[in-house]
Amino acid sequence: MHLERTMVQIGEWICSAALLLAFSGLAIASQLAGSARDALAMVRSRLPEDEIIYLIMPDRFWNGDRSNDRGGISGDRSKTGYDPTDKAFYHGGDIKGVIAKLDYIQGLGATAIWLTPVFRNKPVQTFDHFQSAGYHGYWGLDFTDIDPHLGTKADYKALVDAAHLRGMKVYFDIVVNHTADVIQYRECKGSGCTYHSRAEFPYGRSVSGEEINRGFLGDEAPNLTMENYAKLTRPDYAYTPYVPEEEKHAKKPDWLNDPIYYHNRGESLFKGESSQFGDFIGLDDVFTENPRVVRGFIELYGSWIDEFGIDGFRIDTARHVNPEFWQAFVPAMLDRAKSKGIPNFHIFGEVMEFSPGLLAQHTRVDGLPAVNDFALQAALVDVIAKDGPTDRIAEVFRGDSLYEGGEAAARRLATLTGNHDVLRFAHYVRKERPKAPGDEVMRRVRLAYAVILLCRGVPVLYYGDEQGFTGIGDVDQDSREDMFASKVPGYRNAERLGTTSHGDDDHFDVTHPLYRDISEVAHIRLREEALRRGRQVVRTSGEKPGLLAISRTLETGDEVLVVFNTSAEPISSRVSVKPTSLQWDGLHGACVPRSADRGSYAVTVPALDFVVCKAKAAATP
Repeated sequence: MHLERTMVQIGEWICSAALLLAFSGLAIASQLAGSARDALAMVRSRLPEDEIIYLIMPDRFWNGDRSNDRGGISGDRSKTGYDPTDKAFYHGGDIKGVIAKLDYIQGLGATAIWLTPVFRNKPVQTFDHFQSAGYHGYWGLDFTDIDPHLGTKADYKALVDAAHLRGMKVYFDIVVNHTADVIQYRECKGSGCTYHSRAEFPYGRSVSGEEINRGFLGDEAPNLTMENYAKLTRPDYAYTPYVPEEEKHAKKPDWLNDPIYYHNRGESLFKGESSQFGDFIGLDDVFTENPRVVRGFIELYGSWIDEFGIDGFRIDTARHVNPEFWQAFVPAMLDRAKSKGIPNFHIFGEVMEFSPGLLAQHTRVDGLPAVNDFALQAALVDVIAKDGPTDRIAEVFRGDSLYEGGEAAARRLATLTGNHDVLRFAHYVRKERPKAPGDEVMRRVRLAYAVILLCRGVPVLYYGDEQGFTGIGDVDQDSREDMFASKVPGYRNAERLGTTSHGDDDHFDVTHPLYRDISEVAHIRLREEALRRGRQVVRTSGEKPGLLAISRTLETGDEVLVVFNTSAEPISSRVSVKPTSLQWDGLHGACVPRSADRGSYAVTVPALDFVVCKAKAAATP
């Protein structure tokens, strides 16, 4: 049975549940429970590479409950964090809003939902000369509960259950590297505290010159033991940290309130050792080398698996945490998930590196099962937005053997065209082509999405791209627009591709050309196992804009050929294929019915477009 048909049946079960229960009592209740179990079993049987992920920032998606817009807090925006006219504050979207739009999300072809973090954040943080709210979720304060601006634990449980009943997964975005900014330093204030290195400010002497932490052997890998860290009793080796009285127990779990569990070395320079040990713009950088911290996070995030039955973790800022932490944490989480009947728990880390080698080391050394494929994202920008050589994408694919597990592991990388941190793909195109007609920009966005949906990896669709969102600038907040009618002037006036809608409108148009196009390609992927699990071979690439051809093949011998044209002119050419691939069907675009010769297939691909052709393996002569 096709995935889509199964999902429709599950929806029918839900819609009829109340009526059936009214007439048939416990017997029907038992039958429905069985249906729910069947749906959940189907969800959990799928491999990570079977998924299409839809990434949502819930505060900007849909407001399903206006009573929680201020998070239950009184006062002005500096207290509540709520100001829908400012892109740096909460706008009112929530978990109930996501539940209300599951039809829309599933119609796009998504099989999994990734929400930016939903645990309770510090509502507002003050940086040197400005304030911003924790609407995005990455300034965690209480890691045991849901941010009241977004809803409740009951709301989150309802979302996970509703998604599972539809045959969809839910991925939980976690943060280990840092917490909200609570710890202060006596010697300086805010985010202007210069980084103090381990060499200049060792653990054995306080910043005032006093001998401290006698017997502590440091934070190198051989010394990451409970016995050694028991000797680390004072945190004032680089600065003198303290917690303001009113925030003594602001964080949960409570152990996160002790400064001994933080590096306390001042601001990260985002290079050298400070990348691991420094504070990110004042955020409290967790001492993840400490075994007590490792144990604490295993307990904490394991409890979310236990309570909600979530299907995977996306890990924020993973590269800024020591490898030994992940080497302990990842196996513990996979074991925890398996014990809850979740055998295909997907873990992928945010590693903001742009070459396969640098990305792959975090799978080989850290033990992360997968990472976000920013190497491919950067190549898409170079090739499709900037008219670079198609060889650039082929080079990324040639690096697949570098990942732990090789090409099979590369099929589990989370691929993306852009996101809430690296801007929208349409913005990159518009920057490169300020005078290009909107239709051309849209075709380039569509082509980039076709690459991630049809090539190896787990595609991540960024909310709003399918409605023609383009972003309004070069900082992260500029690509975090509202899907509902926005009150932010910049969002209201932004260019939107393929539509006449404007800032006064909601943006859930299932007839939008990008929604339709992405949905079409997504469903091709869902129907064709080769496009999810098949081995990938690059057939054609070149030193200029033009054809990029790839084959996806199964052990059965079936071959799906995808040919992209990144140039502004149509191209006709021959492409290498398997010699047993003789007769072809068209899945998208014009496909000739037979190979020109054994091992050679003729294609004609329109400008900034692609074709998808499928061959059944023929008997070898």
